[in-house]
Amino acid sequence: MIYKKRSNQKIYVLGAGAVGCYFGGMLARAHHDVTFIARPERAAALNASGLELDCKAFHETVKVRASSDLSILSDADLVLLSVKSLDTERTMADVKSILPSKAVILSVQNGIANIDIASKIVANPVYAAVVYVAAGMIGHRTMKHHGRGELLIGNMKESALGDEQNLKEICKLFEAADVPCRISPQIKRDMWLKFLVNCSFNAISGIGQISYGEMVKSPGIIKLIEEITREFLAIAAFENVNITLAEALAANESIATTMVTQISSTAQDLSKGKMTEIDFLNGYIVELGKRYGVATPYNESVHALVKMLESQIK
Repeated sequence: MIYKKRSNQKIYVLGAGAVGCYFGGMLARAHHDVTFIARPERAAALNASGLELDCKAFHETVKVRASSDLSILSDADLVLLSVKSLDTERTMADVKSILPSKAVILSVQNGIANIDIASKIVANPVYAAVVYVAAGMIGHRTMKHHGRGELLIGNMKESALGDEQNLKEICKLFEAADVPCRISPQIKRDMWLKFLVNCSFNAISGIGQISYGEMVKSPGIIKLIEEITREFLAIAAFENVNITLAEALAANESIATTMVTQISSTAQDLSKGKMTEIDFLNGYIVELGKRYGVATPYNESVHALVKMLESQIK
């Protein structure tokens, strides 16, 4: 199954949150045929007034199409899967009978479990993207960009006929839309490095409703991040992912310095009274810790605190 790059290709963003709106918006800005699948209120706002891209390098409103009707995915060529991790299983089950066999899926989600979840439900190729972008939604139609915006993509499964070509075409598509994108020969390791910074920053930012830059001004929080990281690396080793402590701390530091004003997606969800992805972040490390007999008290603590905050959501 080979994804064809052509002028009339149909691109769908399945989940129009900040990440989906950033990457889908960049493709739409480059005049690609992009449709956002969103909740009715957001779809209506995007159709009526366009997607406002308030980016570091430019500020533009792009005319886009949006819908809350999943049936329109029947002609999809490329789907950017950007729903919350807790919605992946349900969403893929909902679209299984709708997606055409030609459709290729690129997951631009947090966590590392989504590729397996989606691949067990649909027969379409599902590729991984490591996403480094700081962004948030203001209202239903404004995407505020705080920094970065590059993609690493790759195949988490054993490569089949057409996979390499598919990845090359996806890269070309994004590069032409001013989104740096490259194929990673070690995508699992790159996914775990991104997963690390999600586990290091998201929960703490959510608990404190605080930006990454403010977080690391506190020596106690720096220490907490390091302890979360040490537990994470012990689990990663059991998953045959070898990341040194020096590499991990450098990755954490990079996030703190390149996304200074970013508030995590966990913080954004909690502030809006929404359930978070914490079970797929620190909660997943806790789950793997139990499986491998590795104590994870620091990850357990931040996971428990976010779950406590979730319990207050009406």
